Amino acid sequence: MTTTPLTEATVTVEQVAKMIDHALLRPELTVADIRQGCELAAKYQVISVCVRPSDVPLAVEQLAGTGVLVGTVIGFPHGSIATEVKAAETALAVRQGAAEADMVLNIGWLRSGELAEVEADIRAVVEAAGSAPVKVILENAYLTDEQKVAGCQAAERAGAAFVKTSTGFAPSGATLADVVLMRAAVSPHIEIKASGGVKTLDQLLELANAGVTRFGASGTADILDELARRRETAAAPS
Repeated sequence: MTTTPLTEATVTVEQVAKMIDHALLRPELTVADIRQGCELAAKYQVISVCVRPSDVPLAVEQLAGTGVLVGTVIGFPHGSIATEVKAAETALAVRQGAAEADMVLNIGWLRSGELAEVEADIRAVVEAAGSAPVKVILENAYLTDEQKVAGCQAAERAGAAFVKTSTGFAPSGATLADVVLMRAAVSPHIEIKASGGVKTLDQLLELANAGVTRFGASGTADILDELARRRETAAAPS
């Protein structure tokens, strides 16, 4: 939990930008869309873009020298490809310049109670990623609270840096209740990423105050522009 509540008055645009992974993951995005998304990420100085695996080389090229990291997704969006393929996908992405990896755990195995297999699947990706942090996507829309806790704890045991709510492609995304549950399920050094439906500044601040340190968002400009407007209004003479 954040000790000092984050509000539009206590957090800057630059600070919020460094909590956002700008998402460029929709299947229909063109090469031009990826280029434009990288330009937006550089303009707003978000912490990273999260692109489809095939777009990693392009994003690395586009963002060279900007300070914006490139992340990608592994086993996305269903999490059901073979562990060896997930590991190979991760290793390739890192070689191509990806600095972070957001992997989908095996949802079916987690729902089946196959926790040793879930943990081994995550560990293989963590090992393949080397020094690149791994964020483990649970896809909470399909899980019970008990399964969410078990998935978070398996991710921590396997060496993940983050646990993440959702892909953004399931029936529902990040919720306050899930974030509270996930924060309580793991050690303080494990970070929480919220993704899926985080479209407004107020949502972001609420979830940040519940313990989220990273957000996956495609409405990055809207969120950051809204914060800038509110801060300007508050600072204007009455």
